[in-house]
Amino acid sequence: MGQRIKLVIVDDNPGIREIIASYVELQEDMKLVGMAGDGMEALRVIQETNPDIIILDMIMPLLDGLGVIEQINEMEDALKPLIICLSAVGQEELIRKAVNLGAKYYMIKPFDMEMLIKRIRELSGNKQVLSGIDTNIIEYSKTKSLEEKITDIFLLIGIPAHIKGYHFLREAIKMVVKNSEVINSITKELYPGVAREFKTTPSKVERAIRHAIDVAWNRGKVENINQLFGYVIYDENDKPTNGEFIALIADKLNMEEPA
Repeated sequence: MGQRIKLVIVDDNPGIREIIASYVELQEDMKLVGMAGDGMEALRVIQETNPDIIILDMIMPLLDGLGVIEQINEMEDALKPLIICLSAVGQEELIRKAVNLGAKYYMIKPFDMEMLIKRIRELSGNKQVLSGIDTNIIEYSKTKSLEEKITDIFLLIGIPAHIKGYHFLREAIKMVVKNSEVINSITKELYPGVAREFKTTPSKVERAIRHAIDVAWNRGKVENINQLFGYVIYDENDKPTNGEFIALIADKLNMEEPA
């Protein structure tokens, strides 16, 4: 294998950084060499690690994404990383400025992780990719499946895929997203419904889901859970019940669905 693609992730949201880092670390041809939570820290990390590509959030404290790109443009050509911009803001003027300054792709949050990995490989394989505002530059992820969205949430809050509760919990959330009334009959409908799907018993479903939630809390990912919902819901000693946790995630997913 040739040299691995060296990457720096820059985003003020630690949850987003962790999600991207987890995906990058699964790629045999990529190497995460640094992360930063603001524009000034980003410039320092870029100078220290000399990455091939940076994944750059646009809205950040101290120095925003455009400011970072402007500073990168002052560097010697040999040291300039290629830039993939990320933003929850899809304003055409901001996109145009970023691309005109040299960004190669501008991806709108929430974005598809597989598409991000694909774009990284495209850039690495062809350093002469031309900038320009077209359908290839702006990536939307409106078609992400419900299962993929739940998987992203589990990755963020630290529920590992190898435990049984991961799959039971995902199925339970899917059921509640499709029919919110089921959460009111958790022992009579929800657990038995999941149990039928996996050919097990409702009591085993309940215990496995409890274990999955406990694992997330024991890994200290509570701050990521609060970050995900945008406000403080829990502290380390305040674990939700199975029903509360399932309802919370299902509500968030339902709110994100277009009307």
